Amino acid sequence: MHRIAVVGASGYTGVELLRLLSQHPDLELVCVTSRQYAGQAVCEVFPSLQGSLDLVFEDINSASLSGRADLVFTAVPHQTAMGIIPELLSAGCRVVDLSADFRISDVAIYEAWYQEHTATELLSEAVYGLPELFREQIPSARLVANPGCYPTSVALALAPLLENDLIDTTTIIVDSKSGTSGAGRAVKVDTLYCEVNEGFKAYSLPRHRHTPEIEQTLSTLAGRAVTISFTPHLLPVSRGILSTCYASLSSPLSLDALHAVYREKYAAETFVRVLPKGHLPNISQVRGSNYCDIGLSVDDRTGRVIALAVIDNLVKGAAGQAVQNMNLMLSLPENTGLMFPPIFP
Repeated sequence: MHRIAVVGASGYTGVELLRLLSQHPDLELVCVTSRQYAGQAVCEVFPSLQGSLDLVFEDINSASLSGRADLVFTAVPHQTAMGIIPELLSAGCRVVDLSADFRISDVAIYEAWYQEHTATELLSEAVYGLPELFREQIPSARLVANPGCYPTSVALALAPLLENDLIDTTTIIVDSKSGTSGAGRAVKVDTLYCEVNEGFKAYSLPRHRHTPEIEQTLSTLAGRAVTISFTPHLLPVSRGILSTCYASLSSPLSLDALHAVYREKYAAETFVRVLPKGHLPNISQVRGSNYCDIGLSVDDRTGRVIALAVIDNLVKGAAGQAVQNMNLMLSLPENTGLMFPPIFP
């Protein structure tokens, strides 16, 4: 039985991670930390976990996890993660980090979009944990950087096009919409119910922090530098991301041929579902699940391809993908603890 700890489990991603881990058959959740809720029972803070998790939030330092946990999830904010992960690794723990601190390999780029990086020695070691695209590197990793929600949806939508050189990479436009849980659990005026309900808006233009992560991943897939136009929007829903990705085709391509490329790419992937021709994805069809649904269209008039991907931002976009990574690191079947259908309606 593998011993698991979660550091910083008081946000939406953290509680979703606890929900998934509480039902996992091959592990023991031994420690859950939170400074805010230290000493309180997890199920008191999150009544949804009543009867599923019998733990109390602790406030302990990273070194205290030495000998208690084999693998640690860090579900803490950016900058906080880089302050504790070196100590966790030194204590012999393996780490899946859900912050952005180790996703971007170039320290100059990270610091231009976030803040000063204080653990640069780990950037070259960290493995980008998007299993469908970089699975081979994950099992042996000490530190896995769990991808962001927007970057996950965009990378899965565009990977077959980039790997097969089917598009002009200078023409990529990404239009993404996210539910409000993507903004976190802290109180912010912009995500209050009366600010969001019956509204729909773009935000963080022209510099959303996920842009360099998206560009890094797409550049790796394409084998050359890729720059995109990225516009995120806020939907008046709690969960879900829909990313619509546009690009000009390198040469004419039929929809049948495009579908064949995607089906071949994802044929063996449990959590990527390429929808039949004529079907477009809906966030309601992946809610609460670890699936990514992809829909495709070819605009013969403009010579463009349109690839659409939907995910639950808290599951495939965060906690579910983190469990995928954990399973690979612990030599467990990758889909263990994740084979539940979406919630509908």
